[in-house]
Amino acid sequence: SGSVKPGKMPEGEKMGQCKQEEEQQQKEAKQEGLIEFYSSYQELFQFFCSNTTIHGAIRLVCSKKNKMKTAFWSVLFFLTFGLMYWQFGILYREYFSYPVNLNLNLNSDRLTFPAVTLCTLNPYRYSAIRKQLDKLDEITHQTLLDLYDYNMSLPQRDWSTSSTQRRSSRSLLHHIQRHPLRRQKRDNVVNLPENSPSVDKNDWKIGFVLCNENNDCFHQAYSSGVDAVREWYSFHYINILAQVPDAKALDESDFENFIYACRFNEATCDKANYTHFHHPLYGNCYTFNDNSSSVWTSSMPGINNGLSLVVRTEQNDFIPLLSTVTGARVMVHDQNEPAFMDDGGFNVRPGIETSISMRKEMTIRLGGSYSDCTEDGSDVPVQNLYSSRYTEQVCIRSCFQLNMVERCGCAYYFYPLPSGALYCDYTKHKAWGYCYYKLLAEFKADVLGCFHKCRKPCKMTEYQLSAGYSRWPSAVSEDWVFYMLSQQNKYNITSKRNGVAKVNIFFKEWNYKTNGESPAFTVVTLLSQLGNQWSLWFGSSVLSVMELAELVLDFIAITFILGFRWFRSRQKLPAPVPPLNSQDNAAFQDEAPALRAPHRFTVEAVVTTLPSYNSLEPRGPSRDGEEGHE
Repeated sequence: SGSVKPGKMPEGEKMGQCKQEEEQQQKEAKQEGLIEFYSSYQELFQFFCSNTTIHGAIRLVCSKKNKMKTAFWSVLFFLTFGLMYWQFGILYREYFSYPVNLNLNLNSDRLTFPAVTLCTLNPYRYSAIRKQLDKLDEITHQTLLDLYDYNMSLPQRDWSTSSTQRRSSRSLLHHIQRHPLRRQKRDNVVNLPENSPSVDKNDWKIGFVLCNENNDCFHQAYSSGVDAVREWYSFHYINILAQVPDAKALDESDFENFIYACRFNEATCDKANYTHFHHPLYGNCYTFNDNSSSVWTSSMPGINNGLSLVVRTEQNDFIPLLSTVTGARVMVHDQNEPAFMDDGGFNVRPGIETSISMRKEMTIRLGGSYSDCTEDGSDVPVQNLYSSRYTEQVCIRSCFQLNMVERCGCAYYFYPLPSGALYCDYTKHKAWGYCYYKLLAEFKADVLGCFHKCRKPCKMTEYQLSAGYSRWPSAVSEDWVFYMLSQQNKYNITSKRNGVAKVNIFFKEWNYKTNGESPAFTVVTLLSQLGNQWSLWFGSSVLSVMELAELVLDFIAITFILGFRWFRSRQKLPAPVPPLNSQDNAAFQDEAPALRAPHRFTVEAVVTTLPSYNSLEPRGPSRDGEEGHE
């Protein structure tokens, strides 16, 4: 019994070798690595649930012997997670919508007085441009006679015209006859019969037809005969102005003959306080306080601390078919902005004192992601044709004019002329009228995209106006008032009641309103809301979030390690096993546990597993069995 069988290792030597291997494994297990990972997903999840500060996670492991509770808390835990991240999604969506808060402030300070523009409502003196309008007036006279049996009186015609003017008149006559006024019923355009007294004029519309080279025609119709005649007359009038090379020379600016009196803050105005420009329809226009000199400021509200004007409104030598309104045109606007009289202006009645009170209102918008406003228009894909700063109306009109030049080959006379372009004239551009009205219809329907291209400015100033009216001068004072005005301005007013008007423009109150914007959802607000939701659903803090991030990183690392081990194991082929006899079978069974020791994987340092992973407990019963056998 004391002899050792051949082919077997002595028992003491085998025990010593096993003890050395076990001590070596314990030393390796006690070594602290720089980066350590768990050996399985179960150990990772169990450690996280047992030690995390997130509420409810411990219930997933402490009740693992009760499968019903484990299932209930698992569903509740992940449902809570889903609800919390659903709330997170709502918060992120609100944050990336970039909402703003509207801040309303009332400021009290010295107010900068706005620019004020007045126009005479008469483009040119009729006597100065009558030669150019003779043929047009003659055809208009005949048209009104045919359409409405109205015999319009015409001034005495000047026959002393040159041969050049006569040729121009014949050419003008040809083009006017190509675009006559016509009656149209519903969608059918018919020529006017010579004798049609039985025709019910209420069933017809008045308009004119414009065609291109391909005989595609555009029908411009009006339910009002006054509008139709004036639009038709204006169309031919524009062509006449475009043909006159020195049309601006016909303009006769006479400030003293239009502005009888001007005072601001009880001080008399002078020529340094206004600038002059000419409008093709509104005539001579004068802009006060347009930033060309020292800007007016108003320290007190009230009618005595504003601008007071006495203007002439008598229609003397006006163009009868263009100047259909009596009075003057007034517009209040900011400095360095063009006066668009047809958009923001209003008329002043003759014989009336018009008192206009103003309230200043500033709007400051957030740019960037919060709105599509522009700071100075440099990022707007439309060239600014005006010599002023960017406004939305400046951009829209520039956009239309640029499309007009591109599509029709000429520029509209009422807007600034682009570089290298010519104003439209049907002697050079025969179909420009058809092109213009078609383009205007597309412009109003936003087919051209001008209203989308032209963005609002981030900072703009507006003036809210309210007006009051009273008779001026009064019946008891009109005699001496008109006498003084006629003596001062050396002008004989024939129609006293319709000859003058008074305008007062002033601030209603000292305060002005500022509408500003501020971000409603900042990064700080977002983090605060996310923290509130996290605390509501899990009652944890920022460190709990870090624990969850650590769990995710560990999960990814373990997945990578296990995948790498599997890949390495597939690369290594198993070594050939030599045949064993029955005598070596017992020794092989004793050494098998040591050969089945798990492989280790090191990442930048010694990577160890938990002690329980390489436990040698199965060896104990085997040794006891052998000793007992011996």
